[in-house]
Amino acid sequence: MRRVGFSFFLGACAFVGGTAGTVILSQINTVHADPRRPQDIQLLSESFEQVARRVSPTVVAIEAVKSPAANSPNAKSKPVEESGSGVLIRFEGMKGTLVITNNHVISGAKAEQITVNLADNRLLKPIKVWADPESDIACLLLDIDNLPTANFADSDRIRVGQFVLAFGSPFGLNQTVTHGIISAKERGQVSLGTTIRIKEFLQTDAAINPGSSGGPLLNLDGEIVGINTAIASHSGSNSGVAFSIPSNLVKRIAKQLVERGSVTRGYLGVQLSGSIDPNDALRLGMSKSEGALVEAVYPETPAASAGLRANDVILKVDDVIIKSDNHLINLISALPAGQKVKLQLWRDKKSIVIEAIVGDWERAQARLKASPMN
Repeated sequence: MRRVGFSFFLGACAFVGGTAGTVILSQINTVHADPRRPQDIQLLSESFEQVARRVSPTVVAIEAVKSPAANSPNAKSKPVEESGSGVLIRFEGMKGTLVITNNHVISGAKAEQITVNLADNRLLKPIKVWADPESDIACLLLDIDNLPTANFADSDRIRVGQFVLAFGSPFGLNQTVTHGIISAKERGQVSLGTTIRIKEFLQTDAAINPGSSGGPLLNLDGEIVGINTAIASHSGSNSGVAFSIPSNLVKRIAKQLVERGSVTRGYLGVQLSGSIDPNDALRLGMSKSEGALVEAVYPETPAASAGLRANDVILKVDDVIIKSDNHLINLISALPAGQKVKLQLWRDKKSIVIEAIVGDWERAQARLKASPMN
């Protein structure tokens, strides 16, 4: 697949405000409406309204004051004020309330430089901040328990065409709600900057604009299916192509950040081609443009030890069929270091199977300050 030919804008902006309300989130029944019947349209409209009323109190606006050193080579520059959105959640057994948002919303700001605007106009400072630049996820801990929180859905079960609602503060307009559908899943062929390596986006046509970053994407049960992160646009405003981090990935990353302060990831140690186009597939004797094409193998890595070679195509990891280079990166990243995996490869116009032991990405980064590895 070719990479998307748009300019990408991360959805934070320099305006803030802060309004929301407070009620406890509860589930509602999803309405299966027939748009040809007026009564069903009314039921669907009421479902949207119920989700908006119940979930809005869990959505916050975030303002971060970033020091010049983090944003500009000019030390005399004024501090930069950036704003975005977030959603309140709570993990079982934890004290306080977490705000989930994007790393790029708060990156470069200390905890005392971040302000969270709640539903009832209260302004709170987080007592702790965790961030994972590779997935663009950040968690802010608020020292207060009696706040409404939203629940995560299982994003693996979401379907293309399913209705969703996007919440956030586009252009500083707090408590904005838009609707759309899930346009596609597992989007990875998007370029979002040098630090973001884990890309597994839900694509939606719900209107998302600068300032919406970190806000939740919800199903009609009022559950978080994603965290809004980026838009594809020629103008910098909504064009019907937006991207959200799936809730399962958000939940996994957030739990690791809170429990251990960082994220553990596996790696193999290969450089991958961005895609396998039909010409590559035909040249390699393949019948489908699937898998992840190895361009290079880094020395002294799990891939090198396993015997991987340039021009190998990784077709499967254990029983999982690899769809693309990004799919392989995400899959291996989610595995623990030390786990043994079977790799089905396409090599010299035939299929072979080798074994590899997943390495520790954090240790590899500290040891090898070189090109990014996958």
